[in-house]
Amino acid sequence: MARKYPISKIRNIGIMAHIDAGKTTVSERILFYSGKTHKMGEVHDGGATMDWMEQERERGITITSAATSTEWRDHSISLIDTPGHVDFTVEVERSLRVLDGAVALFCAVAGVQPQSEKVWLQSEKYSVPKIAFVNKMDRVGADFFTVVREIQDEFQANAVPVVIPIGQEEDFRGIVDLVHMKAVFYDETSFGQYFHEEEIPEDIRAEAETWRANLVEKCAEQDDALLEKFLEGEELSVDEIWGILRQATIARRVVPVYCGSAFKNKGIQRLLDGIVHLLPAPNEIPPIICATDERGDTRREPADGDPVSALAFKIVADKHMGKLTYIRIYSGTLGAGTTVLNSTQDKTQRVGRILRMHANRQEALEEAFAGDIVAVVGMGETKTGDTLCDKEHPIHLEAIEFPAPVISISIKPLAQADSEKLGEALLRLADEDPTFVVNYDHETSETIISGMGELHLEIIVDRIKREFNVKADVGRPEVAYRETGTRRVEGSYKHVKQSGGRGQYGHVVLVLEPLDPGAGFEFVNKIVGGRIPSEYIPAVEKGIIKAMTSGPYAGYPVVDMRVELVDGSYHDVDSSDFAFQEAGRAGFKELFLKTNPELLEPVMSVEAVTPEEFMGPVSSSVCQRRGRIESMETVKGTKVVNGMVPLSEMFGYSNSLRTLTQGRASFSMHFEHYEAVPFSLAEQIVKKRREENKVR
Repeated sequence: MARKYPISKIRNIGIMAHIDAGKTTVSERILFYSGKTHKMGEVHDGGATMDWMEQERERGITITSAATSTEWRDHSISLIDTPGHVDFTVEVERSLRVLDGAVALFCAVAGVQPQSEKVWLQSEKYSVPKIAFVNKMDRVGADFFTVVREIQDEFQANAVPVVIPIGQEEDFRGIVDLVHMKAVFYDETSFGQYFHEEEIPEDIRAEAETWRANLVEKCAEQDDALLEKFLEGEELSVDEIWGILRQATIARRVVPVYCGSAFKNKGIQRLLDGIVHLLPAPNEIPPIICATDERGDTRREPADGDPVSALAFKIVADKHMGKLTYIRIYSGTLGAGTTVLNSTQDKTQRVGRILRMHANRQEALEEAFAGDIVAVVGMGETKTGDTLCDKEHPIHLEAIEFPAPVISISIKPLAQADSEKLGEALLRLADEDPTFVVNYDHETSETIISGMGELHLEIIVDRIKREFNVKADVGRPEVAYRETGTRRVEGSYKHVKQSGGRGQYGHVVLVLEPLDPGAGFEFVNKIVGGRIPSEYIPAVEKGIIKAMTSGPYAGYPVVDMRVELVDGSYHDVDSSDFAFQEAGRAGFKELFLKTNPELLEPVMSVEAVTPEEFMGPVSSSVCQRRGRIESMETVKGTKVVNGMVPLSEMFGYSNSLRTLTQGRASFSMHFEHYEAVPFSLAEQIVKKRREENKVR
């Protein structure tokens, strides 16, 4: 089967933004205007194509990244609509890892918001070229040019308008295309499907010419020949503008900016033009693939004839199809029924069916080619981040890094008969979501589930109930505290046991030293002269790591510590791996309590947006929750309070804020860093933890 589109006419893009900026509404208009759907779904009435989960339709938010494909101007566009809520940041992370370009969406009223910054930084991490779209130009308080300046200031980005609005707020009528210098007006009777171009109205012609000059100047700056032409007063042609703007966008030197109102059906077709004109094809991203094999660095071209290489970036448990593995093919051709190597796990796996996804609907394919994003059935053992490749040409692609969970709850089935079903449900959901972690606490005999926030875990529990038909009882939320030391200590520990026959002997001298926040764990072997045989050194480290998983201070994981093994001794007969592992474990526990340990808690960056009359109660509510206010500002007539608040104090804040402000304020938060818990409070937490463990 030959590919339908050459690789140069493929666009793999994502839509990313803060929650409620209009990502799903924009996606729905893209599908409608490109002919993929014949009816526009709306988020507010639960009919959005891309929000297909029951939980998404009920809450009016995107929870999981949905993939689809469409066509525009002889190009194939693979589109991923990502969530905006911070609890589901994993969906943005793994989508950006495999995408070639992105549309960064901004609300014309709110501008750059906290999660806008988060997803922008995630896209920069993966060097993803972007175009921006300023949505909701019809809303009261909309200001296109202010948002453009915010993009320039907040991200230090070279944001260049390619269109400007004709009017704003309730007077928003259309846009001026600065490349062609035409006014574009949309036919409201056809839901914006049809539009017409006119000469630019006289009342905005001067402004349009100013911004056209800005566009031409920004383009000319990118190319010496064009700059010389510009300085000599010659006009740049439309093709020259598109050509240099495309090069600069792909090189991430320019961020073209579009605008419109998705809900009022204005501006989306020009955005689609920008996607195909300006965002890169899979063969235009440098480097194409940087990976490693046994010979060192290697490079795979995005060509159908090269050995196949692909990255599994998402797992979905589909109740009809079974396990779906979403993959991005970087090189080669993948056929249904073929066998590939999972080089991450060193296992061969058979490709069952290959599907092109349209949200939760599928289209079967015989083959998939370089640059394609598809779902595969039958790869039961493949996990998120695994590399799939040709068995004769093994390769390892860069995996995906995921943040650690910050909140935990206990869970148990209401009926004992459902224990097995609950276990299966948790394993399948953990397989889908790398930020959802399941552990079993042997001390308390409880199953503990951990995630990125209250909403994240609420959705997980709801899915267990609906998709797996298991009614479960959940405990109160628990914060993911950490322990660390505050001073350097040195000491020795000797593990000696003699009970007839061969005994146990392991002697270690350790130095414990705190590291900078976020540095993690470091083990340093300083043994010289064979004081401890080299084969026992890994056992000491293993014992220390085992002790750190449940710290001696309060039973929480220990972080940011360096442990040096400086001396010790062994016995020719009684020493063993087990003996030295026990020496490392017990020695660390004993010495750690001498480091003046302290408890660390996750601290969240909180932004509360409120009408001015509620500014006092809102700022007081932040302070009452052990928060500190970083800034207070006025943005388009509303007050914004920015602060740092411990996660443990944020439970139930949503209801509190609604009560304080008659439901008119909103807030968003994301994890910032860990900080030490105040001593008096830490003592209470530790005491309570120890008492709970005794009772259990």
